[in-house]
Amino acid sequence: MSNAYHRLGLLAVLFLFSSVSNAITLTWVGCGITKKAFMQELVVAYKKSTGTEILLEGGGATKGIRSTTEHTADMGGSCRYRVKGEAPDSRITFNPVAWDALVVIVNKDNPIESISMEQLRSLYRGEINNWQQLNEQDRPLALAVRNGKISGVGLTIRQLVFNDPDMDFPQNNVYKSSGPLEEAVENDLNAIGMTGISSARKRNVKILKLDNKEPSFDNIKSGNYLLYRPLYLVIDKQSENIKELEKFLGFAHSKAGRDIIRKNGVVPYLEALALSIKQQSQWKKARNQAN
Repeated sequence: MSNAYHRLGLLAVLFLFSSVSNAITLTWVGCGITKKAFMQELVVAYKKSTGTEILLEGGGATKGIRSTTEHTADMGGSCRYRVKGEAPDSRITFNPVAWDALVVIVNKDNPIESISMEQLRSLYRGEINNWQQLNEQDRPLALAVRNGKISGVGLTIRQLVFNDPDMDFPQNNVYKSSGPLEEAVENDLNAIGMTGISSARKRNVKILKLDNKEPSFDNIKSGNYLLYRPLYLVIDKQSENIKELEKFLGFAHSKAGRDIIRKNGVVPYLEALALSIKQQSQWKKARNQAN
């Protein structure tokens, strides 16, 4: 009997060792907006479904892209596409998973409710420095901006609002990532800034209408709210874990994955493919207005 128990115990240990050794753990590095938009919930559901764990680390879109390129992460999360001089490796693919939108945020106690596109342009040109210029109280205005020109939010503002990726913004209140920028707006009645809707919804801030249009799920999906943009999963096609990465990407596009994305108020990419075409004409209009 003791030999039988010994053999059963040995088999159990061997089985446990085999299960642990065959378990796959992936790493994801990327922008906090993508992380909050769907990744946190998506990786939990994926692990429950497959047993594969995905460890998440923030740091921004550029860090996510570079980490994937340099193979220090299995995949990245980005709220911008590749830019010239960045991530030149042709093996890196940008896979759109969801539609997010850029929104203007202010402190909860700020009485303003809406801002126009032209006011937004004046704001980022440094032409507005008092809330009275936006038909509000006579108070100093503090514009919070992201550091650098190729962050996901910073680059997208330059592209969608100004059609100028090299444009300089006022540098009085600069933040290294979206999280600190959002916190600054939460805590400062005079502050204003832009971030992703997915992240803003989880903060204690007021989200402004743009040209009197709310950044609602339906308005983003239809393109009625102008400043929408894709969120990407960045993958190396020659990664040693490429099969599992493709499996996760497929899960993100599956009904179960889209349900998770939708429940977070984000538009699944496959459910609004027409936005890719519509965006081109809207960008052209924005370029003409900016010029």
